[in-house]
Amino acid sequence: MNDKTPDQLTSGFLRREFYVVTTTPARSPEIRKLLPEHLEYQVKLEREGKLFGAGPFYEEGDDIPSGGMIILRARSAAEAREIADADPFHKAGLRSYTLRKWMMNEGAMTFTVRYSDQSVEIAD
Repeated sequence: MNDKTPDQLTSGFLRREFYVVTTTPARSPEIRKLLPEHLEYQVKLEREGKLFGAGPFYEEGDDIPSGGMIILRARSAAEAREIADADPFHKAGLRSYTLRKWMMNEGAMTFTVRYSDQSVEIAD
């Protein structure tokens, strides 16, 4: 049995704040029209260091997205909301979203950087 308190057990955790935007797509032909602009915006955020990760949700057995998630690096909820509001899908009213602060505590990432050919491999 562990005699440590929860504070002692979590004292070394990362405790990095992110903001999670979960989206609900409205089914519309306009989504396809704005998809390139949306994806360009996501890549811009990634290059600016504001986008930690993003991608669609799928219900079990389905191949059509039921929603999506965008994890943002932002200094505040207000800044995260500004970023989310500027998404072309949100600006056009084609998707609604919720915003939540998320504290990342545990996890791991494994990747290999090869200097000889400047390639990167992310482990599954």
